[in-house]
Amino acid sequence: MNKFKEEEGMDFKLTEEQKALKKEFDDFFKHHMENKPEGFLSGLEGTSTPEGNKFHRFMMKEIAKKKWNIMAWPKEHGGREAPIIEQVLFSESLAYHGSPGIDGFGVSMFAPTVILFATEEQKKRILPPIANAELQYSQGWSEPNAGSDLASLTTMAIRDGDHYIINGQKTWTTGGHMADAMFLLARTDPESKRSKGLSVFNIDLTLPGITRRPIIYMNGAHIINDIFFDNVKIPVEERIGEEGEGWTYTRATMNFERSSAGAYAAMKRNTEELIQYLKDHERDGKPLTEHAAVRKKLADLYMDIEVGRALAYKVAWLQEVGKMQYSPAVASESKVFSSELRQRLAQVGSEMMGLFGMVEESKWAPLNGSMPEGYQTSIGSTVCAGSNEIQRNIIAWVGCGLPRFK
Repeated sequence: MNKFKEEEGMDFKLTEEQKALKKEFDDFFKHHMENKPEGFLSGLEGTSTPEGNKFHRFMMKEIAKKKWNIMAWPKEHGGREAPIIEQVLFSESLAYHGSPGIDGFGVSMFAPTVILFATEEQKKRILPPIANAELQYSQGWSEPNAGSDLASLTTMAIRDGDHYIINGQKTWTTGGHMADAMFLLARTDPESKRSKGLSVFNIDLTLPGITRRPIIYMNGAHIINDIFFDNVKIPVEERIGEEGEGWTYTRATMNFERSSAGAYAAMKRNTEELIQYLKDHERDGKPLTEHAAVRKKLADLYMDIEVGRALAYKVAWLQEVGKMQYSPAVASESKVFSSELRQRLAQVGSEMMGLFGMVEESKWAPLNGSMPEGYQTSIGSTVCAGSNEIQRNIIAWVGCGLPRFK
């Protein structure tokens, strides 16, 4: 992908410099992951425990020292305006090694929104703590009756002189119990409907009137939360951009680096571990990998992962050549494909392990119980970050040019 000229088409080959950079990423994560806490789980569940979050914060600092978290940022804000492909290579390496250390909400979503739409004073105040890994953000979008239909949200932020008074509830807030701050979408015009009259705010989660309530998974994990706002008072200076333009800003936020490259890299690692397990176990006197049915399923998985990787690279390529009007549809394709591939991987892995494939948290659990854990959590990936039904609509409307429903 050393060429991004539209007329030349997409080039999958990495330059020598990009290969060297990828090796640097891999060496860094391989070294640091040797010191991960005992029993550390990759992904959100790992960073949502006190021990896991401590390691996550440590890795945030180590990554920030190298400025890898802000490679694509403008130079004036500490970045080096690196090509998007370098950010994709970084995301792949981080995910492949199961490393924490990136505040996806702060670095990847809120910061680009601030860079595009905030005042100069806000940029100087908000961006440095994110770049230096001093704060961890959460996302204040979904509500009990406004998930995929986000425009119907009801949390109110009513202006009172030099402040806004916020009342309402956000739900499914990933990592909200560990976060220091939140970027919040709220309704500033109580008479408005749908996407009109919404605004974006930067919220300190230690303010009076904010209550966090855990939502516990069936397996006991604490990853998501309800966040309640009861007459929370914030200065007008914490509103990002113009009042009432929040929907425009939020749609822009949705499109920042949505390649899903990390998801495919993580699944590649999972598949490699599965293959090694099958090589080490026999049926009818020969390794499971020598059975035709097993080999076919593994080949299908591996090919699907490579297809997904191509989709992820295409998103980066389209963004790099400036065709943002098309990349949302391709990003939606990648999200649908990656989330449903996660389900196929977990199902195939569990089937191949037989009854042992259903064992969790035991010395008898193959691959530390990762397959049944993945089986249980993969369904949620087709709902979060915009349900796959919504993503398919985006593909139809933006990618295929089909008319919207009336």
